[in-house]
Amino acid sequence: MKKMILGLLLGLTLSFAHAQAPEYRLSSHILDISTGLPAENVPVKLEKLNRDTNEWALIDQKKTDKNGRIGNFLQETKTDKGIYRLTFLIADYFAGKDTKSFYPFIEVVFEIKDDNHYHVPITLSPYGYSTYRGN
Repeated sequence: MKKMILGLLLGLTLSFAHAQAPEYRLSSHILDISTGLPAENVPVKLEKLNRDTNEWALIDQKKTDKNGRIGNFLQETKTDKGIYRLTFLIADYFAGKDTKSFYPFIEVVFEIKDDNHYHVPITLSPYGYSTYRGN
């Protein structure tokens, strides 16, 4: 009986914890196509445009993980719609590889228009980059 009650309590705790897990509206990643590897430990800033003042407001700043990813930008709210800018600060990444590069940072501006998840990755090399809307 004690095992059954403990199991029920544990199950309720796990269900409750799972139900409370935050969901995120935005993710990104960086693939260094000059090496074929993810770009680890790159700072990325997320900003939102205030349309009334035409100024950018810093929302968050994170670093890419060992897989070159940031999966938890912009926790979902009802006010997520708007124009955003991701700034990938890549100068130190290439300097750490003793590689000269053309771009000190890369800015990607995009608009969130609905309640879907947005994935904004870049492929990167010392003298070029590309971006697209992923899933």
